[in-house]
Amino acid sequence: MRKFFARYRESKFHKYVRTHKKYAPLLFFILGFLWDSLTLGRIDRLYDVVVLCSHMTLLTVSIYLYNLVDTENGNTKFLQKYGLYLPLAIQFFFGGLSSAYVIYFSRSVSLSKTAAFFFLLLVLFIANEFLRKRISNKYLQFGFYFFVNFIFFSFFIPVVLKQMNTTIFIASGIVSFASTISLFFLVYTSSKEAKEEISKPKMLTLLISIFVFINGCYYFRLIPPVPLALDKGIVAYNVTVENSKYLVTYEVDEWYYFWRDHKVDFNKSPNEPVYVFTSIFAPTDLKKQIYHRWKWFNETNKKWEVVEEIGYKITGGRNDGFRGYTFKNNIWDGFWKVEVVTKEDLVLGVVDFTINKKVKTETQLVTKEF
Repeated sequence: MRKFFARYRESKFHKYVRTHKKYAPLLFFILGFLWDSLTLGRIDRLYDVVVLCSHMTLLTVSIYLYNLVDTENGNTKFLQKYGLYLPLAIQFFFGGLSSAYVIYFSRSVSLSKTAAFFFLLLVLFIANEFLRKRISNKYLQFGFYFFVNFIFFSFFIPVVLKQMNTTIFIASGIVSFASTISLFFLVYTSSKEAKEEISKPKMLTLLISIFVFINGCYYFRLIPPVPLALDKGIVAYNVTVENSKYLVTYEVDEWYYFWRDHKVDFNKSPNEPVYVFTSIFAPTDLKKQIYHRWKWFNETNKKWEVVEEIGYKITGGRNDGFRGYTFKNNIWDGFWKVEVVTKEDLVLGVVDFTINKKVKTETQLVTKEF
């Protein structure tokens, strides 16, 4: 073992890390991000569960050991020799967890939710790169840890319990807060340096602020109801079911509108119904009441008005999502959107379109099987 580590200290990789240690943590953050982007698929798959649990566990252990590197305890000589690589491990697991969350959030067709999450990740990238001590900053460590920990439990607990609601989301936050506080006090009592660098009131204020912020985003519908995700959302001319297959007829848009399948300018003829087809991903055996909330934009008062709300139950487990549709016959000109929401009024996504019965153009219809 000693010969192995002796050779390792003389290796090019070891020298490279020492030479570029300023940028190495960021590199490992990106590597962790890319690795999970290529390997993860769905939150309830055994592989994904094992990877996420491993990342979260190893991140916790790495943060604890990293904060013991500079202690005077003689038992930490090994850490003092090889603790140089712990920041890289921390950044790798941060990146891995972040990429997993992006994958699961990005399954939804609600681009605004994905964009908001990407913006938050960008802020974390910037904070990590420009803070003076970077990962050695204890407030950055535990703030980032609490954030990824909170999101982890908000995914993991509903998958285990096979149900999701506001109570479970709040419980996920409490479990995450308790585990983060436990790690913090374990580090605080084990490391003299941590006691010197950390103000307990300041750390508690930071963690409570993050807790309130995430719950506030959930309350004001700014984050999607994980682990549910709107996989497909199409405004269609017709939807039929044959042999458990959904045949959806809709008008295709130009190729450069790559983020949607259907054309938003709906060429409706009089007395023709308008269909909205959706497929919603949910973990295996998770059951949930879903609603299609049809809204029309009133040009007079400049407000969206609820025209009708139609609900149905979904059961998770299908890789391409639980399929369903609603339709309306009595519909008029203007801007429309169908919000796909849960019983708790959390928005999974939005299917928007425009109807102008006075303008007729040639339609290029396709029928696709889902």
